[in-house]
Amino acid sequence: MTGYHPLEYSDLAWASSFLVLNAVLSVLLRLGITRSLVISASRMTVQLLLVGVALKWIFSIGSLWLTLGVALVMVLLAAREVWARQSRRLSGPWGYGLGATNILFAGGIVMAVALTTQIQADPWYAPRFLLPMFGMILGNAMTGISLGLDTLVESTVRDARAVEARLLLGHTRWEAMRTLSRRAIRSGFMPIINSMAATGIVSLPGMMTGQILAGADPSEAVKYQVLIMFLIGGATGLGVLGAVMGGVWRLTDDRDRLRLDRLNAKVS
Repeated sequence: MTGYHPLEYSDLAWASSFLVLNAVLSVLLRLGITRSLVISASRMTVQLLLVGVALKWIFSIGSLWLTLGVALVMVLLAAREVWARQSRRLSGPWGYGLGATNILFAGGIVMAVALTTQIQADPWYAPRFLLPMFGMILGNAMTGISLGLDTLVESTVRDARAVEARLLLGHTRWEAMRTLSRRAIRSGFMPIINSMAATGIVSLPGMMTGQILAGADPSEAVKYQVLIMFLIGGATGLGVLGAVMGGVWRLTDDRDRLRLDRLNAKVS
């Protein structure tokens, strides 16, 4: 067997029977997750079907501006997810802009280097390469940034008196927030660290699995997977570091005062 077997919609229906079983068990056990499970599965299916149609059209056109436009939309949607996952959000444009800026910065730099050096796509903006890889990088960077920001804000609110005491003793904003920022950065790094530690032993990642199913040589698929994991790790690190440092900047001011008034009320 050198290729993959094209799937029919009936095959997807059979696979969905396991989710249906989970929904039935949720009802019987009164877990209260049946509605969320059904909505999430339906939303995922519709989104992926639409994405499949859209990508086929984008790949056939191969336009630079269309590809970059789609990438920008992906960034904006990822930033919205970062914003939505915060239990306490920064007020004003910072609430959304901090995530968007760091996702775009980190993802853009990493993808630019990868496409022009390691991947060497021709042209460099070839949507078949840029968009799938950018999506994987954005998804992981989004998770890391949202965890880092949420940890920073929650820790700052909880330890506000300790931070203010350090500021009163003459510490700068960075010195007073150093312990909290380190905790937030570690929190943001944890998902990608765990993912890299388990990859190859516990799980076979999607990119590698897809290439193997399509008939690629496993050793070549491994190289691409290692490359994408390095890119994901690098982008996540840059994004988390930038977001946490930006969060510290926003939660304090130039006079080294803690500014919790720049936070919105906690989301229930």
